[in-house]
Amino acid sequence: MCFCNKNRGEVARGSAWALVTGAALGIGREYAVRLAELGYNLYMVDILEDVEREAEIIAHAYSVKCITKVMDLATQDAARRLHDETVAEGYEFDVVVNNAGIFSFLDVMKTPVERLERIIMLHDMTMVVATRLYAEDMIKRGKGRILNMSSYSIWMPFPGLAMYSSSKALTKGFTEAFARELRKTGVTATAICPAGIATDLYGLSKGLQRFGVKSGILMSPKSCARRALNAMFKGRRVVVPDWWYRLLIPICKYLPDMLVRPLRNFTMKWQK
Repeated sequence: MCFCNKNRGEVARGSAWALVTGAALGIGREYAVRLAELGYNLYMVDILEDVEREAEIIAHAYSVKCITKVMDLATQDAARRLHDETVAEGYEFDVVVNNAGIFSFLDVMKTPVERLERIIMLHDMTMVVATRLYAEDMIKRGKGRILNMSSYSIWMPFPGLAMYSSSKALTKGFTEAFARELRKTGVTATAICPAGIATDLYGLSKGLQRFGVKSGILMSPKSCARRALNAMFKGRRVVVPDWWYRLLIPICKYLPDMLVRPLRNFTMKWQK
């Protein structure tokens, strides 16, 4: 299979499979849609049963096969179970997108321990093990692309983001280093680090989401998915969509406490 067609990553329709986690809503659904546009059959995984309805819509719209699995990926053995089941079912994936995530904006001491555990399991344990297992399969075939969802918040060590941003920092660091280990295998790994996305993940109203996109503060899920997949097919290791967000990284990292404190007071009402 060639990754160098007119549309980057395009394949003969139905000739390859892609796995997408967190595929029922938001960015995950847009990953699925874009990959279907490019000709991939889909294996869509989500904790929400809505994934089954979305799979039917995508399959009908793009004439591809869409298999679904309703599964909680925030458990210690989730990645191994998912991998074992897909292998037993005979699926071989040319693309794996580890997108499933939990957003949490709350001080650590106010966060239930169970939520802390689930964030670590989903963002770190499941992502790392799934990447490791599916990469092994890909290396045997000499080809494959892996995309892991990190976050721009890894450069924002602000109150309320301690758990979320640190878990996503592991995603970025692991993926970047692992990508270097994959050189000359035919397999690539990419970490995407988007800033705010107009989805329900942050609890924003639809009106605020639309305003955010129009003002440029937020990126649409469709735009994020297209940019991320394009970077993945190029074989890039780490990508921050939008050049002006890249310029702001030093400011976010070294924002002085005298500015963080009023920012904390202002954002406390959104912590939950």
